[in-house]
Amino acid sequence: MIQYLANLSKTMKILWCYFLWYLFFAYSYFDSGLDLWLRSLGIAALVGFALNLNAFSSLREMVYKGNRWQVFRFFLIPFCVSSFPVLVREKGFFLFFSPVLEENLFALSLCLVFLGVTQISKRLLQAS
Repeated sequence: MIQYLANLSKTMKILWCYFLWYLFFAYSYFDSGLDLWLRSLGIAALVGFALNLNAFSSLREMVYKGNRWQVFRFFLIPFCVSSFPVLVREKGFFLFFSPVLEENLFALSLCLVFLGVTQISKRLLQAS
């Protein structure tokens, strides 16, 4: 785990921060309605498949040679994007920012803690 965190690229750190932001608000505004999650899964399947087709020259390449995390992210991101607006609908959000400052600060602090952990991991790996 330390090696993974220490070797994360800046791009991957940004994606992890996006995901932490999403998880915090998905947890905070969770909706148990099955239709929301099924619709989001359907959108994730359609859009994720299209994104993977765009990134790889063939289905065979995607399945056998594709980076599994990249393939997974191409499905995960549409899932998060499609479920987030429904979760926060009519809650006063501006874009992806909560009207409650403390919630935004907490979500931001999750990202900052994560980034701090990646830096500590990098130093630990260099020291060993």
